[in-house]
Amino acid sequence: MPLDQNRPFIPVHIAVLTVSDTRTLANDTSGATLAERIEKAGHVVADRAIDKDDATTIEARLRHWIGNPAIDVVITTGGTGITGRDVTPEAFDRVLEKRIEGFGELFRMLSYQKIGTSTIQSRAIGGVSGGTYLFALPGSTGAVKDGWDDILVHQLDNRFRPCNLVELMPRLQEHLKPAAE
Repeated sequence: MPLDQNRPFIPVHIAVLTVSDTRTLANDTSGATLAERIEKAGHVVADRAIDKDDATTIEARLRHWIGNPAIDVVITTGGTGITGRDVTPEAFDRVLEKRIEGFGELFRMLSYQKIGTSTIQSRAIGGVSGGTYLFALPGSTGAVKDGWDDILVHQLDNRFRPCNLVELMPRLQEHLKPAAE
């Protein structure tokens, strides 16, 4: 897909959340990989954290970042599987105003090409809340690379054609404004 080089690049401010009961900043390879790729693409890592696999804790972190006008996008890694401790999609369900159905569908389609039918275990999800984009990726470094390199790096670049998520950002809160009299 082409980039329109006549358009100036607009850096996006992205918060990264790793969801894990065992990771720390010292051994969080998926979060570090994601942060590195975000910065390499010219964007800003606005914040980075690690939270336990607890829906209430994840929800609180998401709400905090959604309420921060300095954060445009939140990307999580981890907690999207189907085990009892995997609750990231449930936390997203508590905060999302609109789902971006195509994100999870495209992620699983691309993942199928690499890991086959095991991709059905992924509950990757995307959406919008309070004018902030939210994306949940699986916790493996490979999944983070796939989600960023094959989808998000393009959609978060305002030069990407024929359309991208950045150019929609000014309109994400239209429903929150009072109707004109």
